[in-house]
Amino acid sequence: MTNIRSFSAKPEDLNKIQFEITVASPGRINLIGEHTDYNDGFVFPTAIDKKVILKFRKNQTDYFCRIYSETYQKGFEFHLDKPIEKGQGWENYILGVVQEILNLGAKPAGFDCLIESKLPVGAGISSSAALECGMAGGINALFELGLSNLEIVKLSQKAENNFVGSNCGIMDQYASVMSKKGHIIKLDCQNLEAKYIPADLQNCKLLLLNTNVTHNLADSDYNSRREECEAAVKIIQKEYPEIGSLRDLSFEKLKNFRNKLAAKMYDRCLYVLKENERVLAAAEQLKSGNLKSFGELMYASHEGLQNKYEVSCPELDFLVDHSRDKDFIYGSRMMGGGFGGCTINLIEEDEIETYIKEVSAAYFEKYNIKLDAISVSPDQGTEIFKN
Repeated sequence: MTNIRSFSAKPEDLNKIQFEITVASPGRINLIGEHTDYNDGFVFPTAIDKKVILKFRKNQTDYFCRIYSETYQKGFEFHLDKPIEKGQGWENYILGVVQEILNLGAKPAGFDCLIESKLPVGAGISSSAALECGMAGGINALFELGLSNLEIVKLSQKAENNFVGSNCGIMDQYASVMSKKGHIIKLDCQNLEAKYIPADLQNCKLLLLNTNVTHNLADSDYNSRREECEAAVKIIQKEYPEIGSLRDLSFEKLKNFRNKLAAKMYDRCLYVLKENERVLAAAEQLKSGNLKSFGELMYASHEGLQNKYEVSCPELDFLVDHSRDKDFIYGSRMMGGGFGGCTINLIEEDEIETYIKEVSAAYFEKYNIKLDAISVSPDQGTEIFKN
């Protein structure tokens, strides 16, 4: 008999109970540094002011757990003393976290959880990491398990890798938990050294334009890009055994493999090396207040993702290209795993409303799809409140 039982109607008692813990778990943006985290590279993310809200209470049982999503109008229940099996879609991000907590030897008891998401799914702002980290943080606080923030980050990533089956790096979970309001994180994914840089965007804001498309290549091709990079490292290690990941590779050493790697594999490596350079340069440009140069690096990042890493799509390319002749837009690029989702745009604040109308009309005329626009601000990582 399966351990997972789904239900549609919200249990009546969930409307009446007093929850003990409330968690605000944010989505994240990444200004530059895409597909570099799982290559031990540099990224430049921050949490945003759009959250998943999770409410928890102990339900006085030893093992019975009940989850309900206000967003999906669905719920499910399971038992901690039975094997954790896979559920459907969003359920697996929760079940994976519970499994990883149990793997640590922690002993949570039965609980109820009510979830409401303010994050659009599939937009590339990491609703999955927000859900994972919010669940882990809530269970940790509810049962006083004593897990550190970094342990929550790592177990949430493991849940997505091992249980969900998405071979993501650590950026999404790290940004969701560890961000500071008004700052961008320059994160070294090799040693998790983080530097917080004030997000002084002057007269600009960050605008996300959601294509509202998710091409079916997204999951399989995301994992295959990682496999291509890891396969390239194995070939390179035969001559340079000290190369543990693409982070350890120099341009000079990569050139020696121009004819030893498949052309696409070589392009993947070249993109990663250049993107790491762009992240470091972008951090310096933001610190010095040179937003125009920062924006040029965003455009260069998109071109690499489009032509070298090949994870863009026509809809994303259209939105980036549409921004190029606008002097009030400093930079634009696809954000996230690719094949759909959002572009992130550095745009002068007083031009946002007019531009949204213009680009939405152009996009609808081209693709017959409505565009969603989301203005975001760098915000605090996961926050936990005791009721």
